[in-house]
Amino acid sequence: MREMGFSLKANLKNLSGPRHPDREKQFREIARKTKAFRGQGLPILSVDAKKKEVIANYSNAGRIWRKALIEVDDHDFPDPELGRAIPFGIYDVVRNRGFVGVGTSAQTARFGVDALTEWYRREGRTIYPEAEEILVLCDNGGGNGSANRLWKYDLQRFADRFQVGVQVAHYPPGASKWNPIEHRLFSFISKNWAGQPLISYETVLNYIRTTKTETGLKVRACLLPKSYEKGIQIRDEDMNRINLRRGRVLSNWNYKIRPS
Repeated sequence: MREMGFSLKANLKNLSGPRHPDREKQFREIARKTKAFRGQGLPILSVDAKKKEVIANYSNAGRIWRKALIEVDDHDFPDPELGRAIPFGIYDVVRNRGFVGVGTSAQTARFGVDALTEWYRREGRTIYPEAEEILVLCDNGGGNGSANRLWKYDLQRFADRFQVGVQVAHYPPGASKWNPIEHRLFSFISKNWAGQPLISYETVLNYIRTTKTETGLKVRACLLPKSYEKGIQIRDEDMNRINLRRGRVLSNWNYKIRPS
């Protein structure tokens, strides 16, 4: 087989599917927004939810340098009593800093905004005391999707609480790998706990907090043990009260929510 040019190869996740017709236009709009915010010294945040992790003494992909093997359970059936860790990350693009809220319940829009709230409460308002607006870059589906009503409704609550505007730009469908948080934060967290059983929430938090890179990445993390209800419906009248201004370019993907 080798003489014929064959070798053992793994799958390569490189195909993003059909391109949305407005893909390049949205990338240009995101580039324009980030340039403007960077020039004004305003926060640029890339946000997303990371893959859920089962809390248990189970095998974790990857290898580490050790003198002895780590013994783990010989099965990996989820145990509802042990729970799952649901990381939602906020990556400060300009400062190369990460913040991760680790949930224990469900990945919802409210959970994502609560993680954003914790970032702002614990460090955002101290680092950017003069900022009247933040830019949030996010994917186009799930809890922070452009069609998610609860996402916009809770961002209004965030804006009202802290009296700061939130400008949102969604990446086109099928382009989530271009969201900076994926390759600047989440990939390094995965490398840091590779080969290590995630036996407790404290273990998860510890590996997130000790994630560093040669370029100076530092990460903070906290646990969000609140129970998040799925399927919350936001009424039309509540949506109409949101102080939302849509952008002139691809208005469904670009909008601003101001304090009421």
